[in-house]
Amino acid sequence: MKKFLAALPIVFAVSAVQAADIVDTAKSAGSFNTLVTAVQAAGLVDTLKGPGPYTVFAPTDAAFAKIPKAKLDALLKDKAALTKVLTYHVVPGKVMAADVKPGMVKTVEGSSFTVKTSGGKVMVDKATVTKTDIAADNGVIHVIDTVIMPK
Repeated sequence: MKKFLAALPIVFAVSAVQAADIVDTAKSAGSFNTLVTAVQAAGLVDTLKGPGPYTVFAPTDAAFAKIPKAKLDALLKDKAALTKVLTYHVVPGKVMAADVKPGMVKTVEGSSFTVKTSGGKVMVDKATVTKTDIAADNGVIHVIDTVIMPK
């Protein structure tokens, strides 16, 4: 009985730990600082912390660095344009890499992007998917190497 009671606090501590939502998962990865800043500037934090599920094609800091600084700064200050760009990276539902099929995919922004395979790599518009299936408790993140822009 003493052993059982001694183990009880450990069981409660472990069960209190939860998986992180999409925003917290992106923050803890350390390579999405610009994306997290943009999500905050666009006022989308609560949405991406919500129940979802969402699939986010997340550009890395290096992907954002490909955008000329003046253009990126202007985008970060234009909430409507920023929201349009960010929601273009989000697909409703939880789509794991094994379930991704080539073709047009409707985004939360409202328009669609093209998914295709080329040389064994998955492309989203002109971005290459570099890492897949980063699980969050309200969806999944797939890493891309370029910021994609709605038409």
